[in-house]
Amino acid sequence: MTCKAGFVFSDTLLNYHFHSDHPFNQKRVLLAKELLEDTEMLNKHDIIEPRRATDDELALFHDWSYINAVKKASNGKLSNEEALEFGIGTEDTPIFEDMHEASSYLVGATLTAVDAVLDGKVEHALNLGGGLHHGFKRKASGFCIYNDGAVAIKYIRQKYDLKVLYVDTDAHHGDGVQWAFYEDPNVCTFSIHETGRYLFPGTGNVNERGIKEGHGYSFNIPIDAFTEDESFLEVYENAFKGIVDFFKPDIIVTQNGADAHTYDPLTHLCGTMEIFERIPLLAHELAHQYCEGKWIAIGGGGYDIWRVVPRAWAQIWNVMKMGQPQSGPIPDSWLTKWQDQAPITLPPYWHDDKGIVPTIPRKQEISEKNNKLLLNALKYTQKK
Repeated sequence: MTCKAGFVFSDTLLNYHFHSDHPFNQKRVLLAKELLEDTEMLNKHDIIEPRRATDDELALFHDWSYINAVKKASNGKLSNEEALEFGIGTEDTPIFEDMHEASSYLVGATLTAVDAVLDGKVEHALNLGGGLHHGFKRKASGFCIYNDGAVAIKYIRQKYDLKVLYVDTDAHHGDGVQWAFYEDPNVCTFSIHETGRYLFPGTGNVNERGIKEGHGYSFNIPIDAFTEDESFLEVYENAFKGIVDFFKPDIIVTQNGADAHTYDPLTHLCGTMEIFERIPLLAHELAHQYCEGKWIAIGGGGYDIWRVVPRAWAQIWNVMKMGQPQSGPIPDSWLTKWQDQAPITLPPYWHDDKGIVPTIPRKQEISEKNNKLLLNALKYTQKK
């Protein structure tokens, strides 16, 4: 099944750069793009040039006081007291030159993806530079300055008046997007993530269900640390199918953090590339089943930028364009170009050897706990 898809990219998306030692490294976007080019799955006709989000568009979600603070920080004019108030200048989100412009381009790229899909130019669109799901209305958090997902959903609601299902498979809870729509019955959020007992941001419990008119439209499955492929996929697939049938969205937006992999240095999950093949496959299937194909995918976390993120993110595009993931060897041209820069040996295949996952003596217990969470979350789909 081939589909018309758009890949939103320009070098401006690489300017979101805190410092050389920061774990959030946008080189992974370039690595994924070049991997796709070397497999001849991406060509210049697929690429859509992103625009910069306007201040008014940022203000669909963010407070003006916060936007102005980010602008001041960009020029070195924000005081330490102001920076602390807005979560800027911390270890997680340090100040860097022109951070407002760089962050605005990430948001604008996601808005470009939205318009490409909803103006009928493509069925699916991908912005790997986005997915900054921890940004709050008036505060930076967790490597995220502006929250492109939240702005984009506000934009969809305002401009197109569509019901939006937001699905977040990052290992960290999609807190910023969840709280943005916690009272909104026209936006349903679903996050599957590592439990907050061990991991930032510490939220995303099953009982976070929304409030007021939005009650019943927030879904969380905080899976246990050391969860492996089989349990992750059982929970993800059953939850996604149940939630999409319950909510019946007009469009699906997916956040695709690639940090549930066993190699990721910041998390404790034990996934392999198998989950990053199946995650976009199901999103693709359900978008066609419920939304006439309308699907926007954005990036997110992922901190093994050499072995994991390029393959995981490239598979999203492979599914968008061809309806199936790639398999077999990674192109020699890509391996040759990047191996000299990589501090570790690059993987020669799209898939992983299952032997990379450590032996987990609690595997059955973890799976049972995750299934209980699934049942607890899905019971709410029966109540409306």
